[in-house]
Amino acid sequence: MKIMLRENIENLGKRGDIVEVAPGYARNYLLPRKLALEVTPTNMKMIEMQQRALRKKLEKELSSYQEMAQKLSQVKLTFYRKTSDKEALFGSVSLADIKEALEKEGFALDKKKILLPEPIKSLGSYKVPIKVFHEERAEIEVQVLPEEAAETPAEEPKVAADQAEASEIQPAETESTKTTSSEKEGVDSQPE
Repeated sequence: MKIMLRENIENLGKRGDIVEVAPGYARNYLLPRKLALEVTPTNMKMIEMQQRALRKKLEKELSSYQEMAQKLSQVKLTFYRKTSDKEALFGSVSLADIKEALEKEGFALDKKKILLPEPIKSLGSYKVPIKVFHEERAEIEVQVLPEEAAETPAEEPKVAADQAEASEIQPAETESTKTTSSEKEGVDSQPE
């Protein structure tokens, strides 16, 4: 049975393709779920119009996806993980970690589009392919460093700021202690 796909279906075809499938698969799965449209002489004009509109839409989408792929290929993600003496990671860098880091960079991607065959379990630099659109792919660089390398000078001013806050608090406490001690002296010096 000939059908036109309304959605991308893995192992079958892309949206707009006309494919031949088993009649039972078409009647029981594709047509009831509105994933496909049966190709008949009466539907041919409507199918041709849909295909023309789809081609125009795909051209626009393709240019935006190519731009996105170009931006993605410039992304460099760095992860800091605890390591053993032999530079093996405790834990790993997974798809979820990469997806979360990409979202922080402003890229909203489905986890299925990140083509990481297995989690990263050792230090180093890796190229991770991202499926952007049909066959359009981009590679991002993922760098895994030991947690000790994460210590930056930015933390030192924070410590200095904490010490400054502590020194500000201490004089205030001493002043309040002085007033209470003088008040106590005043109370002691008064006759009862």
